[in-house]
Amino acid sequence: MDAELAALATAGATALVQQMVTDGWGNVRDRAVALFSRGRDEGAVQAELEESRADLVAAREAEDEDAADDVRASWRARLRRALRDDPTAAAELRAILNELNQSPSPGSVHNTISGGVQHGTVIQAHTVGDLTIGESRRRV
Repeated sequence: MDAELAALATAGATALVQQMVTDGWGNVRDRAVALFSRGRDEGAVQAELEESRADLVAAREAEDEDAADDVRASWRARLRRALRDDPTAAAELRAILNELNQSPSPGSVHNTISGGVQHGTVIQAHTVGDLTIGESRRRV
């Protein structure tokens, strides 16, 4: 396997495992089932993904990074085989990764400040309560 496909498999496994613990997992899971189920039972692939997700959640709760790394390594190996066995899988995996990189996951926030140089504190928020920056004001 060439270096580009190996890197793609690594990126795909990392993204897959990261998505396993997000609200967007259902959509990513369905895409992964389609990618991995070529010639296989979709239900079996979905069960394997959900088992890995349960293993990952348990590993995170136990703060067991080795177990989390094992889940990632398992899917990296599977992706390498899928990419090796089916040349069209690379394009499909790239499309999934592009979608994940373009749209923030549910619940995430991305803020951008533009229009000049900011000299001081900048706060971007939905709601700000009683906030004092610098000198406190006296209440009358």
